[in-house]
Amino acid sequence: MAYDEKNIKSLSSLEHIRLRPGMYIGRLGNGSHPDDGIYILLKEVVDNSIDEFIMKHGSKIEVTVLNGSVTVRDYGRGIPLGKVVECVSVINTGAKYDNEAFQFSVGLNGVGTKAVNALSSEFYVKSFREGKFVEAWFVKGKLKKKNEGTTAEPDGTLVSFTPDPSIFVDYQFNDEFITDRLWSYAYLNTGLTIEYNKKILRSRSGLLDLLSKVIGDDGLYPAIHFRNEHLEFAFTHTSGYGENYFSYVNGQNTADGGTHLAAFKEGVLKGINEFYRKSWQAPEIRDGIVAAVAIKMQNPVFESQTKNKLGSTEVRAWIVTEVKEAVMDALMKDKAKAQGLQEKVSTNEKVHKEEQEVRNNSKERAKKTAVHIPKLRDCRYHINNAPAAHRKEAEESMIFLTEGDSAAGTLSNIRDANTQAVFALRGKPFNVQGYKRTELYKHEELYNIMVALGIENGIDDIRYSKVVIATDADTDGFHIRILLMTFFLTYFEEVVTSGKLFILETPLFRVRNKAVTEYCYTEAERDEAMKRIKGAEVTRFKGLGEISPKEFRRFISEDIKLLPVTITSIKDIRNKMEFYMGDNTPQRKEFIMENLLNVTG
Repeated sequence: MAYDEKNIKSLSSLEHIRLRPGMYIGRLGNGSHPDDGIYILLKEVVDNSIDEFIMKHGSKIEVTVLNGSVTVRDYGRGIPLGKVVECVSVINTGAKYDNEAFQFSVGLNGVGTKAVNALSSEFYVKSFREGKFVEAWFVKGKLKKKNEGTTAEPDGTLVSFTPDPSIFVDYQFNDEFITDRLWSYAYLNTGLTIEYNKKILRSRSGLLDLLSKVIGDDGLYPAIHFRNEHLEFAFTHTSGYGENYFSYVNGQNTADGGTHLAAFKEGVLKGINEFYRKSWQAPEIRDGIVAAVAIKMQNPVFESQTKNKLGSTEVRAWIVTEVKEAVMDALMKDKAKAQGLQEKVSTNEKVHKEEQEVRNNSKERAKKTAVHIPKLRDCRYHINNAPAAHRKEAEESMIFLTEGDSAAGTLSNIRDANTQAVFALRGKPFNVQGYKRTELYKHEELYNIMVALGIENGIDDIRYSKVVIATDADTDGFHIRILLMTFFLTYFEEVVTSGKLFILETPLFRVRNKAVTEYCYTEAERDEAMKRIKGAEVTRFKGLGEISPKEFRRFISEDIKLLPVTITSIKDIRNKMEFYMGDNTPQRKEFIMENLLNVTG
C-alpha cells in the first residue's frame, strides 16, 4: 500500500474526540459500570457547576436525567455571554487556566464540556447573566443555531445533552450510579444542595456523613474528623480486615489513590505512633480502617486523563504534617476515641503475630507457590511493575477466576497473553464466612489466589487491574461466585470497594440460521431474536466450556461484558453475608421456604 502525502490527515479537535473518545473520557461502555462514558459526560458538566459553588457562586444545582438525556442547571456566574459557543466547542478555551477565576478547579481544563458536546447527538447550552442570555444548539459538536435576548431568570448556566447512540451503543443510565456520584459531590461540598430528579441531596457534616453511610454504626469508636480550607479527612476502624479508602482531589474521586492518599496514610501512622509512644507497623494500624480524605490544590497533576490517581509530589510534606497533628489533637481531646483506637490496634498486633506464626509454618509452601502456582496461566504485563513502555497494557490487565479445567483450557487458548491471566479453581472454594484470616494459610487454593493476585499485604501491590469471576450460569456457577465474593469481602474488602472485582457475563443462547447469528444474554433477548430470525436454531449454553473457542474469543475481547461487584454499605453487606453464608442454617431454611416461588405448571 502506498504511503505518501495523501495518507496524512488533519482532524479538527472535535473530530479527534469523536474518533478517539477513549483518550478523553476513558471507557465507553453502555452504562452498566459506574465508570462508563455516559457518567463521565454527566460528571464533566456537573464539575463546572461545582467549580462555581467552590468559588462561592450558587449553592444549588439541579440535575435531571430523563429518557436518556441529561439537563444540568446551576446558579453560578454564568458563562460570559460573548464566549458561550467557544467555551463548549473550542478545545483549550476556558477560564480554568486563570487561578483567580477558578482556584480549585474540578473540570478538565479547556476540554470537559467540549468532549461532552462532541460525543452528544444533541447538545444545548444557555447562559444567564445580568438579565441577558445566550443560547446555542449543537449536533455532534457542530453549531446549528445561536440565539440571544433578555431574561428575568437568575444568573447561571443550563446544559442539556443526549449521548450519541452511535458511540454509546444501547446505553442506559443507572439511577443508583448517578445518585452515588451526586452524593459524593454533596459530601465534599457542605452547604451545596443538589436536586436530582426532584430528590434533594445535601450534607451537613461532609466526609463524616460519607463514613456514616458506608459503615453505619459498625465503627469501633467515634470517627476522627478534621477539616480546613485545603484538607478534610475522617476515619475510624471496624472489626473487619483490610483497608478501605475513599479519596478525592478538588472533588474528583481518585479511585486509584495517589500521592495525597499515601501522605494521608503516612500522617495517620506517624500521629498514632507518636501519641501512644509506640512503634506499631503500618498493617497493625491500618487493618480494619475505613477512611475518607479530600484535598484542594491548584494545578493538580494526574496520572491519566480520567484523573483516577494523583501524581503531584509537592503535597506530601504538608499533608503528612497536618494529618499527624490533627490525629494527635483529636486523640488528646477525646478519651473514647483514644481508647477505642488503641484497643483495635492492640488486637491487630495480636492477630498479626498469630498470622506470622502460621506463615512461618507455611514457609516452604510459600516459597514453592511464589515460584509456581499450578493452576495459574499468567499474563505478560502486570499493573504493579509494568515498564513505562507497556503501562497501557498493564492498565488493561485482568485475571479470570474460573471453575474447572474445561473452561480454563478454553480461556487459556484464546486469551490475550499480554493482558489476560487465567486461574483454574479445583472445585467450590471454602466458605470463609466467620473464619479468621489464618484460614488463608490452611487452604491451599485460597492461599494461591491471594498470592496470584499479590494482595497478601493489601492491594497496593495487586498485580491486575481487574479480578474477573468467570463461572457457568447455573446453580453451581452461581454458588462459586458467591463463595468467591465472600472470600474477597471477608479478607480483601478493598478489592471490591476500589472497583476491581467483576463478573464475566457470557451469552446464555445462540440464535441463528444460515445467514444470521445472534448471541443473547437473557430469555427476553432470545425471544426477540427468534422473532427477527426466520427458521432460527436456538442453542442453550449450559457452561463456559460449551462455547467454542472461536466464538468465546469475542466475549473476552471486543464484546466483553463485565458486571462490577459494588457495595454501598459495608455494614449491610456484612449482615447479609452473615445471614446467607453464616452458621444459621435453620433461619436460612425458614427464609427459603417462605420465599419459594411455585414455578411448576
